[in-house]
Amino acid sequence: MTDEETKVEQICKVLSQLIEDTSVPRNIRRAAEEAKTTLLNKSKDIGVRVSSAIYILEEISNDRNLPLHARTLIWNVSSELETVKI
Repeated sequence: MTDEETKVEQICKVLSQLIEDTSVPRNIRRAAEEAKTTLLNKSKDIGVRVSSAIYILEEISNDRNLPLHARTLIWNVSSELETVKI
């Protein structure tokens, strides 16, 4: 497994925490699940997966119903995804 794949796996673990957090609205958890599924889809190139996940996360980070702790987590995940070499 490459360094990029390892980083993606770690990011998916953080997204899992967000998905399991019941204080986060359901639509946000659903979008986080979609981003995680996208990242784990090995049939696509890693660059496509990372770009798609960043797009999904940016969309939900602007939701006004998003709790502050979840917004911070999403920003951190997005920043980590941007460091993945594609």
